[in-house]
Amino acid sequence: MNTTHLPATTNPEWGFYGAMGEHADAAWPLAMNTIHAETEEDVEAIRAFLDSRHGRHFGDEVLARVEQGVELHVAIDLIVRRWQRWTIGPRTSREYGIPKGLPYLLGWVIHCGIAEEIAA
Repeated sequence: MNTTHLPATTNPEWGFYGAMGEHADAAWPLAMNTIHAETEEDVEAIRAFLDSRHGRHFGDEVLARVEQGVELHVAIDLIVRRWQRWTIGPRTSREYGIPKGLPYLLGWVIHCGIAEEIAA
């Protein structure tokens, strides 16, 4: 994906971008591209996910790895693969309407994209 066409964060104080602190500018395109490659979802849905509270949790996990000495691109890849191995459980499915068993990251990216479209 061409990084010149990536949407910017709309939530620089919170979400993934806010969680990443001094690493935010470098982390944003890496996360956008890695999540896109894994989920094949629209970049606006990925941006909505990264700007959400779920993106904040994702960012917290990435930052924890970086603080342990893991390179940024490796940390992002590790957390993307981890979130894709998890699946949406029954409770989350009931509360948010995300299909049970869907990969966790994919489910939240789709959910956040839809939620943002509805709110617009």
